[in-house]
Amino acid sequence: MKILALESSATACSVALCEDEKLIAQSYQNNGLTHSVTLMPMTTSLLSGCGLTLEDVDVIAVAAGPGSFTGLRIGVAAAKGLAWPGNKPCAACSTLESMAWNLAHTGLDICAVMDARRNQVYNARFSSANGKLTRLFPDRAISLEHLAAELKISGKTQLLVGDGAVLCYTTLKGMGLDVRLAPPHLQFQSAWGVARCGLELARQGLLTDAAGLAPNYHRLSQAERERLAKEHNKGE
Repeated sequence: MKILALESSATACSVALCEDEKLIAQSYQNNGLTHSVTLMPMTTSLLSGCGLTLEDVDVIAVAAGPGSFTGLRIGVAAAKGLAWPGNKPCAACSTLESMAWNLAHTGLDICAVMDARRNQVYNARFSSANGKLTRLFPDRAISLEHLAAELKISGKTQLLVGDGAVLCYTTLKGMGLDVRLAPPHLQFQSAWGVARCGLELARQGLLTDAAGLAPNYHRLSQAERERLAKEHNKGE
């Protein structure tokens, strides 16, 4: 199964082509340009460099959330555009689970964290064994204090991955918890992880189509929060 994967949930942007677990090609950019400028040219160039076209692709996978609201919208819109002409099945991949797949070989508990601001992180937790992941907690926005309390109860070494890993490491280590940072080259989002997550969704029969593909923000945007606050204040 050939999977074309897009990752634009944070600062960096990447595209990967995989056949099952095998990485065929990957392109990565972290040059400050917006994803709306880089994502589609990277995709076109990657396929061309492999001597393939969209017709050769079986599934379009994309990091659907959590993450940057703008980045997620760009990635999902691009995936829809790629999938629609050929009615390709799509995989709406958890950004957090996709990052965890990069560390599935470690045999450790994996704590995926992204900075959600407002004193919170986006988080999901997994155990790993023999290159497989088992989800322990769903994707959620959670305070560091709540997360620390959970990890203390667990009592297990936690491997931190994501753009919130360094922040969490400093705080959690200061609380006496056994936490480790993922190696720098595995610490952030990659399209290979999205492809690997997409493969699991395909195997579980959890794919969708272009029409059903949508971002999963996990909480309201700032604009929506402000609008609801104004409506609430008017009603008082």
